[in-house]
Amino acid sequence: MAVPASEARRRTLAIALAGALVVLAIALALLIPALTGGPPSAQPSALPSSPSFSIAPSSSAGPEASQPQEADTPEAGQSPVEPPITVPPVPEPQVPEPPAVPTAPEEPGTPPQPASFPESLRGQDVTVIPGSGRVVALTFDAGANAAGLPRILSTLSARGISATFFLTGNWAANNPQGVAQIAAAGHRVANHSMTHPGFTGLSNDLIAQQVRGAEQTILAAGADPRPLFRFPYGERDARTIAAVNTLGYVAVRWTVDTLGWKGSSGGASVQSVADRVQVGLQPGEIVLMHIGSNPDDGTTLDADALPQVIDRITAAGYGFATLDALLRR
Repeated sequence: MAVPASEARRRTLAIALAGALVVLAIALALLIPALTGGPPSAQPSALPSSPSFSIAPSSSAGPEASQPQEADTPEAGQSPVEPPITVPPVPEPQVPEPPAVPTAPEEPGTPPQPASFPESLRGQDVTVIPGSGRVVALTFDAGANAAGLPRILSTLSARGISATFFLTGNWAANNPQGVAQIAAAGHRVANHSMTHPGFTGLSNDLIAQQVRGAEQTILAAGADPRPLFRFPYGERDARTIAAVNTLGYVAVRWTVDTLGWKGSSGGASVQSVADRVQVGLQPGEIVLMHIGSNPDDGTTLDADALPQVIDRITAAGYGFATLDALLRR
C-alpha cells in the first residue's frame, strides 16, 4: 500500500533530526573533556609533525608499540657532528723559472772580437816598444819543432818573467800541449801565419787565409793570438802591412835577432846569443829568439843562452814586459 506524501516528508525530517542530534552528541563528547583537562586514555596527547614518528593502530599494538620511536639525532641545540675528513695538502703551484735569455750563437769558426791596437801603430812594422822605459820584451818564434820549449818555459818560470810567443798555425796544430803550456804559464801568444811563407809574394786573399787560418788554429788550441802579428822571415812592405792591419793585427818586428837559429853549425854560440842581446840593449828592446832546434845540428842555442841573457839584462837595470805593452799606449 502506498505511503501518503505528507507521511514521507515527516519520516525524512525525523531521520534528519535524529542525525543532527547524533552529530551534536559526538561534538559535545569531544569538547567536554578538553574543557576539564583530562585526555582520554585512548587518545595520544599530540601528533608530532616529524615523519620520524608513527602511531600503531590501537586495535593491534601493545603499550610499547603505541609509543613514538625516535630516530638518531644529535643532542639538543647542537649541530650534527660530521666524521673527520682528511684533506690531502694541496701542493703549491710550481712556478717555472723563466728561461734564460739565449745569447746569439756565434757563427761556426767566428772567434770573439780581438783587442784593438792603437791607431798610431797602423802602417808600421814595430821594432821597439815606444815610451815603455827600461824594459825588454823577450819574444820566441815557433815554426819548426818544440825542442827548446821545456827549457825556455822552465827558465822563464824560475825568473818570474812573462814573454811573447809567435806561433804558426802548423806548429799549434802539431803541438797543442805546447800551446796549452804557454798559455797556462801566463805568456802572451801571437800570430806568425799558418805555414810561414814570404808575404810579399802573396795576394791579399792569400794573406787573409794565412792570418785567419793561424788565428783559428791557435784559438782551437786554447790561446788567442790577436792582435799581434809577425811576418815570416821579416818579409813585408806597405801593402802587406796594410793587409794585416785590415785583418785587425799590428805588425811587430824586432830590435835584435840573436841568430841562435843558425846553430853551432852556422857559427853561433851561447855566448854570441847573449852578446847580441846586450849590444842591442835599449828601452823597449824587442828580442827575437826561436823555440825549435837547428835542423842540421839539433842545437837549441836560444834556449841554452836564455839564463845568461836574462842575467845580463837584469844587471843592466832593465825589467821585462810582454808585447801587450804596445796595446796600452
